[in-house]
Amino acid sequence: MILIVDDRPENILPLKKILELHDFQTDSAESGEEALKKILNTSYSVIIMDVQMPGMDGFEVAEAISGFSKAKDTPIIFLSAINTEKRFITKGYSSGGIDYLTKPVDPDILLLKVKTFYKLYEQQQELKAIQESLRKEIEIRNRAQEELAARMQELRFILESLPQIAFTIKTDGKIEYVNEHWFQYSVDANTFPQIHSDDDVCERWDAHFQRGLEFTSEARLMHLDTREYKHFLLKIIPIFQNGVIIRWVGSFTDIHQQKVAHEVLEMKVEIRTRELMAKNSELETTNHELQQFAWVVSHDLKEPLRKIQTFSHLIKDKYLSGNAEATSYLNRLINSSARMSRLISDLLDYSRLSVKAFFQPTDLNILITELLLDFDELIHEKNAVIDIDRLPIIDTIPSQIRQVFQNLLGNALKFSKPDVSPVISITYDLIETKNTDGVISPDGEYCRIAIEDNGIGFDEKFLDRIFIIFQRLNNPGNYEGTGIGLAIAKKIMDKHNGLISAHSAQNHGAKFILVLPLVQEKAANETQSENQYTENL
Repeated sequence: MILIVDDRPENILPLKKILELHDFQTDSAESGEEALKKILNTSYSVIIMDVQMPGMDGFEVAEAISGFSKAKDTPIIFLSAINTEKRFITKGYSSGGIDYLTKPVDPDILLLKVKTFYKLYEQQQELKAIQESLRKEIEIRNRAQEELAARMQELRFILESLPQIAFTIKTDGKIEYVNEHWFQYSVDANTFPQIHSDDDVCERWDAHFQRGLEFTSEARLMHLDTREYKHFLLKIIPIFQNGVIIRWVGSFTDIHQQKVAHEVLEMKVEIRTRELMAKNSELETTNHELQQFAWVVSHDLKEPLRKIQTFSHLIKDKYLSGNAEATSYLNRLINSSARMSRLISDLLDYSRLSVKAFFQPTDLNILITELLLDFDELIHEKNAVIDIDRLPIIDTIPSQIRQVFQNLLGNALKFSKPDVSPVISITYDLIETKNTDGVISPDGEYCRIAIEDNGIGFDEKFLDRIFIIFQRLNNPGNYEGTGIGLAIAKKIMDKHNGLISAHSAQNHGAKFILVLPLVQEKAANETQSENQYTENL
């Protein structure tokens, strides 16, 4: 905007028209005092000032404007029809004007000068804006530099307080700062500590440095005083600012004691492993010998028992047909030898469980059908009713899992109520987890089999005892048995990575629950076999 100052409106009007015709915005003041008020509130690009005015003349107004920081650089063009002498022109320039025109003014010349000064004013304002922007940028950079220096100082205080060897690296790869611990392993701040020749730390660090990646490695550093190498954990991380790496911060953490302790432990573990392997070999040999011994002993024990039973029957039938008391004693002898024979057979079966065997897919339906044929006479004698679900095919050791079902079915038939026909049911569900209370799922990985009867049952407070060898809850005189059958079942289920449990109440039957994996993992198979082998030893 251009300000025209003249005490005569007829002089202002033609100037406004000329300037507005050339797209200049104009303002006017009819006195020096009015002009000063407007200049205080509005920024003007050019001021056209009449020299001769009542009150403040143009020179006084110009001098006053030069004292305003806001308007002191505004171009002033003086116009005068009277003061055309050189001294007035000189005064006009000295008071702050940049041009002095005498009236009558040539409009084209005035317009040309206005355009020139207007353009200069705009350029000047642009320069001021650029200067102000640069000044602010410099202030921001100075503050950032001061903040960076403060942070760097803080970082140095932190690194100096650390118990580790700490250092920083510049973006050109040169060491920038080291703390006091550095000098235990390096002669100066510019030389890296001596690393053991077998540790390829430097080559790997260079690769990480080039790619801007965090670096972690173990290294052995030589202590300057003792000349001994110690184990350290080296870690160097990049520090970013606005997505650009500005430095790297690293540390060496002393792990010498842990490393030495670990090496000693590894050596002890290796020694212990060799000892255990030797012991295992020895135990395997001993176990094999014990199995052979058990087989021979059981055979040698059964032979005289068979003779005792055979000759007892001969004596009973041939010589004691009329002697009731002697017959009674002989029957007790025969029954005792029979129990002794069963006990030897059960112990032999229990000892055989430590022998390694392999899992294979087993159709439980075929297995139980064969068992029922073995129990056919007893089932017919007791008029037993047996209800069986269609069971799945699972991975088992067939001979051993057959022993489990044989013992459980045999117990269900044996421990039936007097004068009550046994009712036995065998059901199964697929479950998600190896748990007797597992959630039923069609995609379950475990099979839960329940064998339930209506027999005499038992008190559940004895549940933990019934799976221990030689533990009996009933009078041997009333129910035959050696107390080994359920112990055998428990051991077989453990070997199958499974579970066995039971629910019961006296005179309300019993329900035995088996949980078996459908598929036996090879690793689990081997681990379980080894564990069972160790337990038997």
